[in-house]
Amino acid sequence: MIKVGKKAKLGLYLHIPFCVQKCCYCDFHSAKADKGARTAYMRALCHHLKAAAPDAKGMTVDTVYFGGGTPTLLDATDFKAIFDTVKGHFALEEDAEITAECNPVTNADGLMEGLHATGVNRLSIGLQSANDAELRLLGRPHGFAEFLATYEAARRGGFDNVSVDLMFGIPDQTVESFGKTLDTVIGLSPEHISAYGLRIEEGTPFYGMRKSLALPDEDAESAMAELAAERLRKAGYEHYEISNYAKAGRRSRHNMRYWLGDDYLGFGPAAHSYFRGTRFETAPDTAAYIDTVERGDFSALRQNAVRIEGKEQMDEYVMLRMRLFDGIELADFERRFGTTFEAQYGSVEALQRGGFLTKDGDRLAFTEQGMRVSNAILCDWLDFGH
Repeated sequence: MIKVGKKAKLGLYLHIPFCVQKCCYCDFHSAKADKGARTAYMRALCHHLKAAAPDAKGMTVDTVYFGGGTPTLLDATDFKAIFDTVKGHFALEEDAEITAECNPVTNADGLMEGLHATGVNRLSIGLQSANDAELRLLGRPHGFAEFLATYEAARRGGFDNVSVDLMFGIPDQTVESFGKTLDTVIGLSPEHISAYGLRIEEGTPFYGMRKSLALPDEDAESAMAELAAERLRKAGYEHYEISNYAKAGRRSRHNMRYWLGDDYLGFGPAAHSYFRGTRFETAPDTAAYIDTVERGDFSALRQNAVRIEGKEQMDEYVMLRMRLFDGIELADFERRFGTTFEAQYGSVEALQRGGFLTKDGDRLAFTEQGMRVSNAILCDWLDFGH
């Protein structure tokens, strides 16, 4: 049973569905929009926040995440309007983590100082690669020079918590070129680095080109993942989740709540929520979202609602927490579900002997080797879809 009281915490995800141009790999809901369309969307988003706030009574917001799309297509005044709405209608913790994703091509003069002044205290910059040729293949609208100017502007603007997104498995990328990207970014010393493997998603330009793309083979992509783990560890970054690395105390607090199964509310088209044991989502249609909010039909924004309980809740707990190198506390599992892990998922001794799992006291977690094949192991354990 979920306890709701003064100490119950909540995260807010705010989707900004605008972008400069669609990258070749992107399947997120976003599109170009003029100032008028952005203004109409801002008005709807703030109205939605106000309408949802009573549901969060008795909860304190400790993370806010502006995702997209490209949130930094908004100006500092737009951020202030949204942030003032959050502060005016939710109980926002004084030390809340407020993150905004940023595309380097949107680095207008004074933007970073303006963002920081509104209350944004964590910036997530999408670089993907320090190699301009690889960036062009991805369809990124910037080069490394624009990224570097943005990173330096963020530091001058007061940001002491910056994350950089990297990608491996890019067309024409080699282990050597990815290593150079890693070394370049490590040299800048951001507080957090995400390193994701490229996935070709249906509906993207890359999907239509998939048979002709010169993608690194499986061995090369695996070597890139190993290289990231090795070099970032040596540079003082904790590998705390499959694709995420952080300096001490700089894990993404907002993303941690996804993996720990904590409450969050999503706002905007294509946003997802997990709130008081129920998952739901909003349709990926910006015009329909604005229209629905203007009609005041807020219940229509909560689509495909599913109560997560029983075996499904147990499986989600395992699936999400095993993404973290912290793994699962076995006593906590037994307290929550009234059964032991091995009673539900079988003995883990063979996986331990094979070097895929480690059992440190009461904690079960993947090793680096195990994390690289974790999808296969989890598929054996879990029965989603059956």
